[in-house]
Amino acid sequence: MHYRQVSVLGGKGEGPGQFRSELRGIAATRNGRIYAAGDSEIKVFGPSWAIERRWSTAKPPLAVAAAPDGSIYVGETGQIEIFSAAGAPVSVWRDEKLLGKVTAIDFAKDCVLAGDAADRAIRRFDLQGKFLNTIGKDNPVNGLLIPNGVVDFAVDAQGAIHAANPGKHRVERYALDGRLLGHIGQFHGTDPAGFGGCCNPTNVAVSDHIYTAEKAGPRVKAYDFNGKLLAVVAAENAFDANCKNMSVAVDGRGRVYVADTVKLAIVVFEEVAG
Repeated sequence: MHYRQVSVLGGKGEGPGQFRSELRGIAATRNGRIYAAGDSEIKVFGPSWAIERRWSTAKPPLAVAAAPDGSIYVGETGQIEIFSAAGAPVSVWRDEKLLGKVTAIDFAKDCVLAGDAADRAIRRFDLQGKFLNTIGKDNPVNGLLIPNGVVDFAVDAQGAIHAANPGKHRVERYALDGRLLGHIGQFHGTDPAGFGGCCNPTNVAVSDHIYTAEKAGPRVKAYDFNGKLLAVVAAENAFDANCKNMSVAVDGRGRVYVADTVKLAIVVFEEVAG
């Protein structure tokens, strides 16, 4: 597998499709619509990557996700805001204990999953916001090891959760009830199949493959579900060298979107045939 860079969205600036000071999270739908959480707004880029709409959030957004019913969930400090696809407010889930710092959101089997970086764990709720259980704390260190300050995960087509555990240099797979099912990855300072530094990978996306983002230096890779490295999607020269916690998303065509957290841009990659 080989990838090439095909576009860059956003960037630092005051324009409608740009970001003034922050780009924290991105999400992609199957039809190629991109949602970006930055500053105190959600910005929506259409399938042609032109800015379609934008709306304000109550607090600076840390994560964004598009639900199967089309609604948009936004993770913030102490709460999750829910909007219609057009950006109209629908609901707010508030809980300072369970939603201390929501840095990732995804969906599985009639439930909503939220990564709480304040408690280094993943929370599971039903669709009405009722708390069901916590995932990722049943271990000797009582949570995921996240020196970078972000819990990030993604759910696969079978409903398994793939969570970055950067302090252990791996991606862990969990059942919805919290059972650890397995993991991929190991530390290696030079082999690109491994994860180097103090704490990688930082971010995860799942589609037909598992995609991971790293820091110092920043890069994005694709693995199969058994942990075999398939491709280095983007090497460190594709991003600002100081990037970390680069949110990753994949659309229905397999295009990979990565948030450059310094240049405040969404860099787009696609697979090259052959």
